[in-house]
Amino acid sequence: MIQWALLFCAAARAVAADYYVDAAGGSDAAAGTSAKTAWQSLEKVNGRKFAPGDRILLRSGSRWVGGLRISSSGAAGRPIVVGRYGNGARPRIDGEGRVVDAVLVENAEYVEVRDLEITNRGAEAALRRGVHVLLDDFGDARGIVLSGLYVHDVNGIQKDKGNGGIILRTQGMKKPSRFDGLLVERNVVWKVDRSGILLHSYYWARERWHPSLRVVIRDNQVEDIGGDGIVVWATDGALVEHNISRDANRRADSYNVGIWPWSSDNAVFQWNEAASTRTMKDGHGFDSDYNSRNTVFQYNYSHDNEGGFILICNDGGHPAKWNSGTRGTVVRHNISRNDRERIFNVSGPVDGALIHDNAVYVGAGLEVQMVVMGDWKGWPKNTVLRGNSFYVEGRAAYGHGVERDKAGKYRLAEGYGLAERVVFEGNRYYGQHRNRPADASGVVKEKVEAPALDWNGPRFDASQSEGFDAFLKAHRQWMRELFEKQFGRAALSRR
Repeated sequence: MIQWALLFCAAARAVAADYYVDAAGGSDAAAGTSAKTAWQSLEKVNGRKFAPGDRILLRSGSRWVGGLRISSSGAAGRPIVVGRYGNGARPRIDGEGRVVDAVLVENAEYVEVRDLEITNRGAEAALRRGVHVLLDDFGDARGIVLSGLYVHDVNGIQKDKGNGGIILRTQGMKKPSRFDGLLVERNVVWKVDRSGILLHSYYWARERWHPSLRVVIRDNQVEDIGGDGIVVWATDGALVEHNISRDANRRADSYNVGIWPWSSDNAVFQWNEAASTRTMKDGHGFDSDYNSRNTVFQYNYSHDNEGGFILICNDGGHPAKWNSGTRGTVVRHNISRNDRERIFNVSGPVDGALIHDNAVYVGAGLEVQMVVMGDWKGWPKNTVLRGNSFYVEGRAAYGHGVERDKAGKYRLAEGYGLAERVVFEGNRYYGQHRNRPADASGVVKEKVEAPALDWNGPRFDASQSEGFDAFLKAHRQWMRELFEKQFGRAALSRR
């Protein structure tokens, strides 16, 4: 009898349940297991432990003030899902600045948060987040999914990168923690401070290196961001693709970029659009930042970024136990159009950057620094630029930065300073190029001969979230056609 009773209890626990929450028509005294017996408050959810396979369903069109907390784990094939039920607008969780995190998933795995509207705006700026996934002395967390979220109006503080829209963090002194199988997809993040989407980690230094694995950040749009758009820290093999960053670095008044890795190995950034990143601190569309090895940027579209197209940098002041250097960055088959200031900015002791088969368009009336070498407690070496096309209707210059003003602008000098082995091979130079580099196999033409391309891609209004899936489909198609016209179909199939 005891054995049968134990088997019955185990079977009962294995049956997943759905829990319904209705802000207007629910009651916390109800069972919560049907739409007719829904709970009312987020506090009812926050105070309960959930089992693998359970779903917490918020009623569409409802609004809650405060924060949602999940600290229970699902299991492989049986995640805990936070989602919605019924017709109408996404369920809205409004922190109103009363909580640090409007949605917090803490020390849990196999958790999916889907199809919610999340905001957290207070009377004044403070440390705040829309969505926060935190691992603290947890170990490996598998199966975290954030999908279909609309996160907006989070007025965090500018001095801390670890607050803003969607923030994922790993930390702890006792048990190294990381994500293994993290998916962040189809989210709209608008008007947040300081970071749009950030994977942040204590384990970035090589002496305590514990990178997150199987990280995918895909099909998101971040817009009107105080600082950085999309950033991954301490990852190995991250895939960041089909994302759109617009108007990053608007308010932080510090060094931020549209889309980039830091202290990450073997990351691939592809089919992303980065536009209108503000200021010359750093203000680029993309960046391969220090302590990152073998980063690949391919098939990305960068335009109208005030700082330029791409920064490849390394801080030579950090010891090897922290920073193994920025090595093996590959930048290929990307398009830069009307980016300002610095198109290719290689700064510090960067080793082995390969920049090939990119297309750069500089519009009439624009003056840019096409290739800039810089000193950051050391100089680059083994930088190769091969097979690139520079279509310059304005003016472009080449050289090294000798000083930088408070706004972030370099004064450029001829030559490449103390940079070693800067090689130009088979590039095409159209228009006006000051201090054009020696390139024995290059093509030089005064007349700008550029293919006619359709720059008028689809746009999405991030102040609302409806129609985002249709926009993504159209944007992918437009990007594909743009790159096929520039590079040819065969080039896009190479890896």
